Amino acid sequence: MSQNKEIQPLSYSHILRQGASTAWPICLGYIPIGLALGVLAQQAGLPWWAVTMMSMLVFAGSAQFICVAMLAAGSSIPAIIFTTLIVNLRHTLMSSALAVYLSGVSRRFLALFAYGITDESFAVNMTRFRAGDWDRWRALAVNHISNFVWIVATTTGALVGQLVPQGAFGIDYALTGMFICLLVFQLNGRIYIITGLLAALISVGWYLLIPGDSYIVGASICAATLGYFLQRYHRRSQ
Repeated sequence: MSQNKEIQPLSYSHILRQGASTAWPICLGYIPIGLALGVLAQQAGLPWWAVTMMSMLVFAGSAQFICVAMLAAGSSIPAIIFTTLIVNLRHTLMSSALAVYLSGVSRRFLALFAYGITDESFAVNMTRFRAGDWDRWRALAVNHISNFVWIVATTTGALVGQLVPQGAFGIDYALTGMFICLLVFQLNGRIYIITGLLAALISVGWYLLIPGDSYIVGASICAATLGYFLQRYHRRSQ
């Protein structure tokens, strides 16, 4: 049975209002982080229009931070492309989880929806889908309202970046702080806590034993797989 419950909206304005009321915590977080990215990108030598295009075409905070850091370090273009590809492979896991609630949807809608999936919108939309009071249109509004705020914030940061000293205001820690906050909100049960701890342990071990950045994707896949089997075992034992 499909889990994609269609809740009939009153109007497009109703969808936008509900999407905005749900997306505002994401947008509130995107403003300082987007500004921070724009400042760092400007200090790495990127013009403001390149930052805007990056946010429009990529829309992935962690990948954009990594790209800016690697550009500042003088890394080659192939190395940057490969690294950001590996980091963004986690979107495959997020898309797979959301696909349960988007069965029977047209490919055009899926393409538009997939463009706006981020860690933050995924966490918010999954929570609402699980609660049963959400549909794909409201989820799409969350994705693209967040996207718009991100583009504006990163562009603004690039434009004012020359006025901010390097390393000021803890800018380098902005993205890390946001991910910690998202993790805490996801730990709403024992299995989720165990899965988070497994991801941390596997990530650290992988990082120490295997060179490169593959530990991010590897730990995510391994911990998610173990968490899935733990959840199955828990349900069977009840």
